[in-house]
Amino acid sequence: MKKREGFTLVELLIGSSIMLVIIFGALSMFVKSNKISVDHQQLAEVQHDVRSAMYFVSRDVRSAGVGLLPEIAGYFLEGTDGHGPNPESPDSIKLMGNYDDQLNLRIEDYQGASATAFLYPWEIEHNPYDCPDYYENKIYIIIATKSECSGCFALRFIPENQMHGCGGGAVHFNFPPGQSELNPPGGLTDTNCGSDCWDEAIVTICQIKQYWLDTTGNPADYSDLNLTVGQDGYLGIANTLYLTTTDEIGGIMHLPLAQNIESLQFQYNGDLDDDGNLDGFIDWDNNNWTINPGDDAATKEAKLEIIARIRQVKIWVLGRTERPFVSVSGTPSTSIHHYRRPAVANSSPAAQDDKHRRFLLESTANIRNMSLRIYNDGTR
Repeated sequence: MKKREGFTLVELLIGSSIMLVIIFGALSMFVKSNKISVDHQQLAEVQHDVRSAMYFVSRDVRSAGVGLLPEIAGYFLEGTDGHGPNPESPDSIKLMGNYDDQLNLRIEDYQGASATAFLYPWEIEHNPYDCPDYYENKIYIIIATKSECSGCFALRFIPENQMHGCGGGAVHFNFPPGQSELNPPGGLTDTNCGSDCWDEAIVTICQIKQYWLDTTGNPADYSDLNLTVGQDGYLGIANTLYLTTTDEIGGIMHLPLAQNIESLQFQYNGDLDDDGNLDGFIDWDNNNWTINPGDDAATKEAKLEIIARIRQVKIWVLGRTERPFVSVSGTPSTSIHHYRRPAVANSSPAAQDDKHRRFLLESTANIRNMSLRIYNDGTR
């Protein structure tokens, strides 16, 4: 009989062992590759969030006070050092300006008894906006230009059906006090000047913006904003950067701009001592710079002068991955702070690694309307 060919048991065991080693090696490479892919995807999301946050914040800081007069430069911005529940809380910044649609109207005659403002002829025709639809349901700031009315300004509001004379008549509008659920920088309020001060005054749209970071997801930690989860855009999700502003009728809106943000810090540079030189970047001084309702006239004026001298704002945006990295092996270097919160401005660093990957951007914004004095100058 012909001898049959085949494998011995030993050969089968050896072959199977080799095959198992190859399979386990391939699986290990696949798992490792998948972990790296997941981590890279997380890091890409954080980088996108941080860059988006920096774009919006730096853009609006550069344009603080746009369209407004230098006489109220102290109201262009207001910072908060440590806006949150913890010592290492992120900062907040509040800005005011006419950011979107440029507008410069001049009042010819203001009738205080009826709060009615008559504009000079052709004021409306010089602007490319539909009348009356564009002008109604908006908050405005009215700024006096007469020398004897220095410091006279107020928030005003044009309600629906209160813009008259479009299409050739004497254009005028009823101008009751402004409304805004978001307090302006410096607590800007009506200066109660006489109605004659509003003749020749400039009228422009007033927008208020506040950038702040919710690090806890707990609305009670930010009592100044009166937050409720699910209302006005507030999500109640930790590490979310918000732009808080108002809609056209003054209602508050919380616009979530980016998630996975761990820290937001600001420092300010200007000729604060009025010696002709920039003094270097420092944190916002909550006690000596922030204008409070109880401040007397001299204290308020001193604070306004300091704020008006700010020329630069340094911005830090620190992102953190939502989940710890799964591809980390060994002990990360203690000198690179990739996996623990670093010290940023006056915010203290974390004591230990948590394997969440960080991404930090730093930028300095020159406040163009203060440093270059790009203002409506009050002349016709």
